[in-house]
Formats: sequence, structure tokens, C-alpha cells
Amino acid sequence: MIRTMTIDDYDEVRSLWMSIKGFGIRSVDDSREGVEAFIKRNPTTSVVAVEDNKIVGAILCGHDGRRGCLYHVCVAEGYRMRGIGKSMVVFCMNALKEEHINKVSLIAFTKNDVGNAFWRQIGWTKREDLNYYDFTLNEDNITAFNKE
Repeated sequence: MIRTMTIDDYDEVRSLWMSIKGFGIRSVDDSREGVEAFIKRNPTTSVVAVEDNKIVGAILCGHDGRRGCLYHVCVAEGYRMRGIGKSMVVFCMNALKEEHINKVSLIAFTKNDVGNAFWRQIGWTKREDLNYYDFTLNEDNITAFNKE
């Protein structure tokens, strides 16, 4: 079952994030407070996949009024290759369409072979015509990567 994410899902979603090798978690943005603020700003666009009475997939999805963005797209390892990721992406895209968003982007780490293969397989286009720049406003918002 694919459904809209709520803050009540946070503990289970965070456990999912922590179970995925190489997954990056930010200390501020991915805290309960950070995710709650994100969901309040985007109450209908983030999603979880539930099977066997547990959350097995999640996407934080939002927009700025012009462009949508997918963050932290993940499916538990034992549930991959069954269409869950694609179903969650479709759910998010439809939610964004309902809010009149016409373009969606995401960032995938270059070393994330599984993720990059997934995006290519479901028809997303890798951009080669731009550079992605980042500026840190809050030095306390560090990213830690899950160990193998």
C-alpha cells in the first residue's frame, strides 16, 4: 500500500533510512523537527510504502511552487525489484501534478549505483548541461553516511 507520509511515520522512516548502506542523514534536516517542518510545508506530496505491517519505502517530496524535488528515495533491501519504488515515484508525481507543478528533479550521489540504475530504468534523464552548486547556511547540519 502506498500512502501519504505523516510525521507519525517518522520513527519508522528513520529506522528505514538507517538500515540502508551508504544512505546520508543530515543532523538538522532529517531530525524529527526538520522532517515535520518539511511535511507541514508539503502535506500531500511525501509518501511511504507499507507491506507486512511495516514501512518498507519512503520518499520526501516537495516543491517550491515551481519545481518539485524528490529526497531520500528508498526501499528496504528485501523489498526491491517489486515495483515499490516506481509506485512511490508515480504517487509523488501525481501529487505534484495536482499542485500544478510541471517539472521534478532529484539528486543522486554518483556512487549510488543502485539508485542511478533505478532512475535510468524508469525513464529519468541525467542532466549533463548544468552544474549543481551548494552553499551551507547552517554548519550544524552535517551529513553522516550509514556504514556498510
